[in-house]
Amino acid sequence: MRSSRLARGGLLASALLSILATVQAAGGAAAAPGDTETLRPIDAGYATSLALNGTAAVTSDRGDKRKIELTSGSYKQAGSAWSTAKVDLTESFETSFTAYLHHGKPGADGIAFLAQGAGPRALGGWGGGLGYRGIRKSVAVEFDTYQNTPDPSSNHLAVVLSGNPDKHAAVAESSIPLFGKPFQARVRYDAEGHHLKVYVRSLSAGATEQLLLNQTTDLAEGAGTKSGWIGFTASTGEVTARQDVYDWTVDAPLA
Repeated sequence: MRSSRLARGGLLASALLSILATVQAAGGAAAAPGDTETLRPIDAGYATSLALNGTAAVTSDRGDKRKIELTSGSYKQAGSAWSTAKVDLTESFETSFTAYLHHGKPGADGIAFLAQGAGPRALGGWGGGLGYRGIRKSVAVEFDTYQNTPDPSSNHLAVVLSGNPDKHAAVAESSIPLFGKPFQARVRYDAEGHHLKVYVRSLSAGATEQLLLNQTTDLAEGAGTKSGWIGFTASTGEVTARQDVYDWTVDAPLA
């Protein structure tokens, strides 16, 4: 029986993909499958660490912090950003990031974190498609800020399979505002039990992390592959927003 790497107290033979880290990491030779390496952060190596599609771009904020700008605040946009390093989806992993969905009131439509097997150029539909509609080989965790017809509210999280945001495998009302203020998110996957857990935390002083989704999902089966790509999508429609991701790190076994 395969035991969970996270459950064993550490990620053995894992890779830390510090794609949007704020601390400079040392460079080095490319990692082979099973090696442990800290890849270069976005400041040094994002051109080879990220595949950007649609409206996605790497930009800097006023503090000169690098970020992925998935949508820039115009109408009917869709963007995606994927790690070019493939991850073993049959093993446990954890990822964390900060999201800032802002400008426009109300804002739309939100972002999603995906594990997918379609490839590093995958990009889905705009508007309620959140940039992943039509990416059939995928498991998405969406942070949705606009209430379309199938949605419970304009401030919810959901797990979505097969690139169809009209059907939620699991859904939860967010305990913090997803729009207007930056928030932190953490996604943890336990491969042994196929448990996908999603946590959020406000950046307010003294805020604590909260578990909002705990869904049984086989990522490899949903992505249609044992090794796939992870990253983000976002979109706008007739209502707009700027939708940014930064401080993205992934503790995961490379494929």
